[in-house]
Amino acid sequence: MSADGKAKSLETDVRSVDSTRILSLTGEIDMASAPQFQAAVDEALRDQPNTLVVDLSLVEFFGSAGLSVLLVAAESLPSGQLRVVASPPVRRPIEVTGLDKLLSVHNTVDDALSVEEPRRPA
Repeated sequence: MSADGKAKSLETDVRSVDSTRILSLTGEIDMASAPQFQAAVDEALRDQPNTLVVDLSLVEFFGSAGLSVLLVAAESLPSGQLRVVASPPVRRPIEVTGLDKLLSVHNTVDDALSVEEPRRPA
């Protein structure tokens, strides 16, 4: 919440680096903004990139609805193709729920991009 008590809006940006799509989000992810987060993930995956990096390093609040979006995305992609860049407010709920064992969580986008690309079957 901002100082005036209103929820901060969620801003999204998508860019590509080689065969990787990077979805960057800024703001808060809660029940109200989770549909926008889900729509952004769906759009980022539309062209079936080899890897999706979800950059949440500028997210200030991350609720259970955001965890659900990440879980759905992880289940829709082959192992290792979803990478999450997490700020401390995002990392905590991921670790508390044990999703860090399912998700590939990184400190920076560069860290996420430096992971060996999974090979796609021909």
